[in-house]
Amino acid sequence: MKRRAVALLGAGVLALAACGSGTGTGASDAGGATPDAAETTASDRTEVGALTPRIVLAYEGGVVTLDSEDGAVLDDTALEGYVRLNPAGDGRHVAVSASDAITMYDTGLLAQGHGDHFHYYVQDPALTDLSVEAPHPGHVVPHDGRTALFADGTGAITIIDPSALADGELDVLEETATDDAHHGVAVPLSDGGLLTTQGTEDARSTVQVLDADGNVTAQTDDCPGVHGEAAAQPTESGDVISLGCENGSVIYRDGEFHKVAIEGDYQRSGNQKGTEDSPIVLADHKVEADPEGGIERPTEIALIDTRDATQQIVDLGSPYWFRSLDRGPNGEALVLTYDGELNILDPETGEILHEVPVTGEWTEPDEWQEAGPMLAVADGTAFVVDPAAQTLAMVDVASGEVYRELELPVVPHEIQVTTGTASGEYEVVSEGHDHDEHEGEEGSEEEHDHAEEEAHDHGASDDGGDHEDHDH
Repeated sequence: MKRRAVALLGAGVLALAACGSGTGTGASDAGGATPDAAETTASDRTEVGALTPRIVLAYEGGVVTLDSEDGAVLDDTALEGYVRLNPAGDGRHVAVSASDAITMYDTGLLAQGHGDHFHYYVQDPALTDLSVEAPHPGHVVPHDGRTALFADGTGAITIIDPSALADGELDVLEETATDDAHHGVAVPLSDGGLLTTQGTEDARSTVQVLDADGNVTAQTDDCPGVHGEAAAQPTESGDVISLGCENGSVIYRDGEFHKVAIEGDYQRSGNQKGTEDSPIVLADHKVEADPEGGIERPTEIALIDTRDATQQIVDLGSPYWFRSLDRGPNGEALVLTYDGELNILDPETGEILHEVPVTGEWTEPDEWQEAGPMLAVADGTAFVVDPAAQTLAMVDVASGEVYRELELPVVPHEIQVTTGTASGEYEVVSEGHDHDEHEGEEGSEEEHDHAEEEAHDHGASDDGGDHEDHDH
């Protein structure tokens, strides 16, 4: 793979406008740059006994950050264009996609090791000047200590070390590109290699695995419409990655690709959520190649077993959309449905453990960019947004208890929650509701898999390129 030094872009690439509120610093005008972490002095920080998660919301006009304890607005930064949010991979920064660039947003949570213990600090959230030029920015995928940024407009792949962000540095480890520009994805692998899609704007069906020297070690061409990826529990020989196709998912495991058998000729799971503590991947389950009105509203989800390339189909009795899926701290499968319920499932059996009323009844918007109910999981809590009511409910995943509700200052279309730790698990400090520290990792988006959010097949396109079938 090609390697070269990184060129830092000024914050002006996002056409920023100052719009601070609360204690937040906001952002600079288009000609300036927000101070990065290296310029932040100790006097700007406050030491605390523990960290509480911070909620980052994208809305029409910018990005706002809230304190999860009381909903206080910590920062409100104005941005032009449609804004996407992804985890940067360090538990502190959020990758903001807008205006043909991916820029790091510092949520201001710091955990610093000191011998056998940690010290915790908070500071004002702020958009940094750490940017990667990315025409039609697409998927951002953190995995195993590296984060891959994909530019749909060029096929460029930039791999960074997210741990360097805390020092105000954008440490580019590798730069490479696919053969042609397309709506694709790249996943860094634990052995230094890279899994990536290949395709064009018109078609994509190839997935390749490259070693650290850029040589192809595994490939499949049997993944038409490839979209959506998730990392599952690794085997002794390495990473396990599931990808959505239009003829059943494909799984990379033990150095080879394995096809998931389906009934019929068409089955698409373009939105997938995984966790490295579970061999099961949660995915949507669509079976209509040409749905009436252009939108399929499935009630069934797929639980893909990466150990034997099989899947269990579970009917939830109510539709959902691409922002409805996430994973809990113990691998629980979470699905938010039109009937306003958060369904919490055992991923191994498909049993519904809890059905939690969290929103009013709703229907997927006609345009995927519009605001709709959504969720994010951090530290054992599901943060569920109801844009119609402009509220956010916090649900303890283990018990199914709604323990807090916040009013929102904006109508958001995307959410990310940071805890200050890369795993996404930490102690939530709140009166009357304390979480013990959880072990394990949060689902990969969000080890995106977006950790990653997925796009739609509406023929429309946003900053992420040709978004298909409600998958980004």
